[in-house]
Amino acid sequence: MVNFFDTTLRDGEQSPGVSLTPEQKLLIAKELDLLGVDVIEAGSPATSEGEREGIKIVAKEGLNAEICVFARSLKKDVDLALGCDVDSVHLVVPSSDVHIEKKLKKDRKTVLKTAVDTVEYAKDHGLIVELSGEDASRADFNFLKKLYSKTIEAGADRLCFCDTVGVLLPERTEEIFGSLSKLGVPVSVHCHNDFGLATANSIAAIKAGALQVHVTVNGIGERAGNTSLEEVVMVLEVLYNSKSMNTRIVKENLFHISKLVSRLTKMEVAPNKSIVGDNAFTHESGIHVHGINSDSSAYEPMPPEIVGRERRFVFGKHTGGASVELALKELGLKADKKQLNKIVDTVKGIGDKGKRVTDADLQTIAESVLEIESNPRIKLSDLTVVSGKMIMPTASIKLDIDGNMVIEAGTGVGPVDAAINALRKATQGVTEIQLEGYHVDAIRGGTDALVEVSVELSRGDKVISAKGANVDIIIASIEALIQGINRLY
Repeated sequence: MVNFFDTTLRDGEQSPGVSLTPEQKLLIAKELDLLGVDVIEAGSPATSEGEREGIKIVAKEGLNAEICVFARSLKKDVDLALGCDVDSVHLVVPSSDVHIEKKLKKDRKTVLKTAVDTVEYAKDHGLIVELSGEDASRADFNFLKKLYSKTIEAGADRLCFCDTVGVLLPERTEEIFGSLSKLGVPVSVHCHNDFGLATANSIAAIKAGALQVHVTVNGIGERAGNTSLEEVVMVLEVLYNSKSMNTRIVKENLFHISKLVSRLTKMEVAPNKSIVGDNAFTHESGIHVHGINSDSSAYEPMPPEIVGRERRFVFGKHTGGASVELALKELGLKADKKQLNKIVDTVKGIGDKGKRVTDADLQTIAESVLEIESNPRIKLSDLTVVSGKMIMPTASIKLDIDGNMVIEAGTGVGPVDAAINALRKATQGVTEIQLEGYHVDAIRGGTDALVEVSVELSRGDKVISAKGANVDIIIASIEALIQGINRLY
């Protein structure tokens, strides 16, 4: 059985530019608890008063997971942890000479004594202690084992080997953890992804005897990030698929928590990111779509539903008839072979020009080929936006919805946000939508540049894409949204 120590709220939050409020920390912690992680590292109390407040509300929530905090080898850090009423401390001790001599300006003997004293102090005050060797992958291994042995004697409950700068290789990892797993207490692995080996090294450590793995949602963290939670879970569950590799993680929640963390940290997940990236279960190639329709395992290593996702098909120059036919069926449209070929040729022609064909574009193309008159149920009649240095951006919108005029106003952090909020209010009660993605491209240079706005909208489980183009970014945004809403409507 593999335990998961999630450090999204500590090491993950140390990603450049990321700062979570106490309320956001609690929201993520609750979702991590529902996911089934064993330990939640809620933060570092020494950071700030706001950080301590966030840790306290997580600790008071009564979650099933053990609530842990990061602490240096200092009694004052342990006192701060005690003040937050947590279950455990992740006590991090420099173990390489680079960190001991150059960073701390100390020697090994001093570091060893301080570590033992701090472990004893934390244990005397009722805390669970996980002792980490910082930069362990560059440490003298004999000194590292001595550090671990002495702190076990002092009462450390768990050990952790930190590949702080991501320089481990899987072969060396197996050797190290084969030795450390014989020390008599559970050993954790904590990897960074500087060379893209964090998941591989974590799996190698688990195979060699590590009983716990440190991870973050989406692999966020300093520099190139930490070991990705979702990657380790799915490698163990799908590729190894043995009782000893069981994780207890609720896999169906992985995509949901990925989106939540991405939204709250404002760190977008790369489209080609494994498991949770937009393209992980998205297909364009006609050959692939044909294979997927015959048997999904032809071009997918696992069903998307297993991680709480749905399969998607997109359209471009690689599109084949199979994916277009599926999309038409979803739209309630039927085309004969000649019409289908014409729609596919049109889509490919647009793709050859380097453009993406959205769901709304495909519907327009199909309706044109099938000579169906399109009558959108929501039309933009008027839009006025006021913005300035001394006033909050405010928008007023007039829509024709099924022949009825609806007028609403909204405010926002900027004029586009205000216009979108006004649109949301105007369509409230007609259709509930969620804006999943928003992207702007300038089609040509200059202050009068034509801009193209692409959006992704969802309604329940249904996700579609649409776009609008105008010299006015606000109008382009609203046109894209209305086109998408009509598609969902």
